Amino acid sequence: MDLIIIAVAFVSGFLMLRCHMPPLVGFLIAGFGLNAAGYTSTPLIQTLADLGVTLLLFSIGLKLDVKSLLNREIWLGASVHNVLTTAVFTLCLLVFKTLGLSAFSALALNEIVLIAFALSFSSTVFAIKALQEKGEMNATYGTLAIGVLIMQDIFAVVFLTATSGKVPGIEALVLFALPLLRPVLFRLLDKAGHGEVLVLYGIFLALVAGAGLFDAVGMKADLGALILGMMMAGHSRASEMAKSLFNLKELFLVCFFLNIGLSEQPTVEGFMNAILFMLILPLKGLLYYGVFNSFKFRVRTSLFASLTLFNYSEFGLIVGGIAYKMGFMPGSILVALAIAVSLSFVLAAPLNTFSHKIYTHASKRFHDPNPEKIHHNDQLIDLGHASIVILGMGRIGSGAYDELADAFPGKVLGIEARDESVALHKEAGRHVIQGNATDPDFWSRVTSSQHIELILLAMPHSQANTIAMEQIHQLGFNGKVAAIAKYSDEIELLKSLGVDEAYNIYCEAGAGFARHVKDQLIANEDNAR
Repeated sequence: MDLIIIAVAFVSGFLMLRCHMPPLVGFLIAGFGLNAAGYTSTPLIQTLADLGVTLLLFSIGLKLDVKSLLNREIWLGASVHNVLTTAVFTLCLLVFKTLGLSAFSALALNEIVLIAFALSFSSTVFAIKALQEKGEMNATYGTLAIGVLIMQDIFAVVFLTATSGKVPGIEALVLFALPLLRPVLFRLLDKAGHGEVLVLYGIFLALVAGAGLFDAVGMKADLGALILGMMMAGHSRASEMAKSLFNLKELFLVCFFLNIGLSEQPTVEGFMNAILFMLILPLKGLLYYGVFNSFKFRVRTSLFASLTLFNYSEFGLIVGGIAYKMGFMPGSILVALAIAVSLSFVLAAPLNTFSHKIYTHASKRFHDPNPEKIHHNDQLIDLGHASIVILGMGRIGSGAYDELADAFPGKVLGIEARDESVALHKEAGRHVIQGNATDPDFWSRVTSSQHIELILLAMPHSQANTIAMEQIHQLGFNGKVAAIAKYSDEIELLKSLGVDEAYNIYCEAGAGFARHVKDQLIANEDNAR
């Protein structure tokens, strides 16, 4: 059975990919199709799905800046949205009850509030996948959305602890000693190498030291994985560990999306109730936009963050399952929740894929706040007198900066999306500013751009470089553009968009290594003669 499920998942995911849709939509469709054909989830699929979510939260923790959760737009924005959405959805469900709809007519007020609360959450799994697909995890709207999701995870832990009747015992106090182990964990990471031991160490931290320990003392296991990741985030190799776990995490998450469809048998009544839940979903998106806009973010940031969170959460199924076991929710509502979560993913996937086009149309009707009132992460960008601009200051961008800065002193400027990375570059003496090069408004926010002669697209994700090139092309930039890519088809796409030179980083790394050997070893040997 597992082999058939995997085969159907591959075919469905591949077809969605060829249709320029996120593969996860195909995995959801495969799950429901298999369920309709009589297949159910297996222990293996369930186990791998749980591992995928745990590794996902651990990976989020590895990249999470804890200080960002203290920003008002994160903790206050998430709290206000949760309260408002629960209240609005409660009113909507009460209207359904008043209209005499059978599935809601027998529900008590506390049960309706419980359902509304479950629907107020957005999916961490979907949002992270959508951001990774677009290469915008570190964009302003991406960090905003992730921060809100982390706060929602905290709300979820509080709720589950309060309703499960599983109160942490005195042994939970041992968790306060975890920070004391941080130096030891860091030292082990220093010695873990770069291969399979590094991957195994990451799995150990996520599943044993994190999820396993928290579960043993009566706490939510997934929270343990997140906290262990946050503890390791300060290490210089945290990013390398996250990358080493990436493919394994992605594989397990395929099972997560499959499992949603395989878990419940679709019914006509459940589908109709799910449609009702989908009808009120836009209200959730509007509330997200209103909350973000109230913090003076630009239209683009507020819209993109809202689209990223424009879905229902798998947490709704957890709440529904608890309520069903306690007799607070009929089975038809539980089935409706499962279908609504899946339908929201199917709807949100293309919205996120075409979010830039949606923004292009929306920007004509909505206007940004006055420049002096815009949130500090969305302020105007001054390029000074730079003639060479490098977009993306990772390892490749940093190397290019150092090489060009020696040849053209005072003329090179780096642009990086992550605040903490910008600070490190400034400490190293590089002229780097914070900015999101994939932002359609990026160049419209730039001042003193008339001196730019060369732009280097050095972002690690091909889609981010492609989006940036599309924006540059639309602005009619007349200078030269060079870009990096990992595969030949990516190079062809970039050149079709107007890139003057595109370099395969793998091939160029080999060529650079050969040049280094020739210059150092062969030249030294000739001198010795």
